[in-house]
Amino acid sequence: MKVNQLLNVPDLEGMNMIAGQSGMEREVKSVNMMDAPDIIHYLNKNEFLVTTAYHFKDHPQTLTNLVEAMATQGCAGLGIKTKRFLNKIPDEVIELANELSLPVIELPLHLSLGEIVNHSLRAILDQRASELTFALETHKQFTKIIMEGKGIGLLLQDLSQMIQRPVRLIDQYFKPIFQQTPEGTYPIFSEEITLPKSPISPISFSISDTRETYTLFPIHISERKKGYLLINGEVKKTDQLTSLTIEQATNVISFSLMKESALRQQGRSIRNDFFLHFIDGTFSSQEEIIGRAAEFSLRNDQKYICVVGKIDGDKFQPSYAERHEKADVIYDFIEGEVSAMTPKIHFFTKGESCILLFESEENVLHPSMYCESILVQLQERIFKYYENTISFGISNLCHTFMDVKNAHKDALDALSQGKFSKQIGYIQTFQAKDISELLRMVPQEDLRNFYSFALSKFTDIKIEEEQTLLDTLSVYLETHCQISETAKRLFIHRNTVVYRIEKCEEILGKSLKDSETTLQIRLALRIRALLQN
Repeated sequence: MKVNQLLNVPDLEGMNMIAGQSGMEREVKSVNMMDAPDIIHYLNKNEFLVTTAYHFKDHPQTLTNLVEAMATQGCAGLGIKTKRFLNKIPDEVIELANELSLPVIELPLHLSLGEIVNHSLRAILDQRASELTFALETHKQFTKIIMEGKGIGLLLQDLSQMIQRPVRLIDQYFKPIFQQTPEGTYPIFSEEITLPKSPISPISFSISDTRETYTLFPIHISERKKGYLLINGEVKKTDQLTSLTIEQATNVISFSLMKESALRQQGRSIRNDFFLHFIDGTFSSQEEIIGRAAEFSLRNDQKYICVVGKIDGDKFQPSYAERHEKADVIYDFIEGEVSAMTPKIHFFTKGESCILLFESEENVLHPSMYCESILVQLQERIFKYYENTISFGISNLCHTFMDVKNAHKDALDALSQGKFSKQIGYIQTFQAKDISELLRMVPQEDLRNFYSFALSKFTDIKIEEEQTLLDTLSVYLETHCQISETAKRLFIHRNTVVYRIEKCEEILGKSLKDSETTLQIRLALRIRALLQN
């Protein structure tokens, strides 16, 4: 209860303010009655002191010491029965009370000090009971909105109407999570603004350019993530009703966001489990992989670029546990950053590394350049917020989800390649080193078409004979057409090799002495091995 509210209590009619009017907003939390000469030693903050001033009747000027001590202690005010022992409060006391904004109130004669104390305490308790009832009803109202599945957006709308101020829910980087106002009206804050890591009380600040004031109420989301209710204008501590309403909203929102965070963690664990089993090759069939991938919106006919990222070594966090904890925080941030991007980016973690699977759209001319631009932004923000650097390895474009397994290996290889040429904070794109890696960049449908064109005539013979002839042809070309070496590797007679090679030339209708023909067949045989894996 504030001093001005205390003056309006019906049972205390007759109380008059005689000094310190500028302190009318002081908070009254308790009332005390004292006439001892050592009153000063028993003063408490936010306490309203009532007295007959008996011990000051002979030396009224010494009241200045009491007024000064009460102001220093943060007391609410001083009530004096002026017509009892003091005919008049000295002018210097009034001047000091005005200067220190300490209310000095004249108490009515028809009420005893005990009655004044009782009426005051009853009024304080009644107001506190009303506030608690209001808090309970407000909490019920906000909880009902969440329990009925109407969402945080409607809760913010109700809160905004109750406090008559625009309200937004933001994260610790001033990114909006929910907001009650239209998207275009969201204020743009300078990147220089930083927030305390673990605030426990509201924070008010002003923007120098616009001279607008905002108040932040902290919200706990998870162990590593904080949020804030951003309220337009300053919410003063003395505005208890507004603060109480907002606090109830923060409690309900906090529980709701903690629940959502736990569900996201569970979902991430399930996604990670699937992806790690996929790249480790533990699934029994391609159909099973495609079916499971579809559950996580990973279409097999979608083109992807795989990126593997890893936090660069931190000399200030030498232990594995510290590095792992820091990586978890940063990867959680990355997941939040990429979750709403278009085209979609799928996020996974494996040990100390993270995996970003970029979906590639047809209208993107240079998908790898698009990936790099996103990764550069992530590197800048990670360094700004966490003072850490992170490096990335990028695979080439793969044409189906089934190809992501090899793309992941390529991204890991690119990440390893980058260590040899750059120290920290690099982005390295995979460079093919042999013909098999080069062929993996070609869509499988095109590979199948080339293979069918080059070796289609072999399908007209029996499967067993086809396998024998193709195996012989493969070894023959790999040994640079040496019959004896081919026979040695296949453990057969050289005449058998001669017979099989002649049979192959007969089926193909081409001579294997032609360099163009042998190149085409060698590529087709490489493709055959690739498609069988």
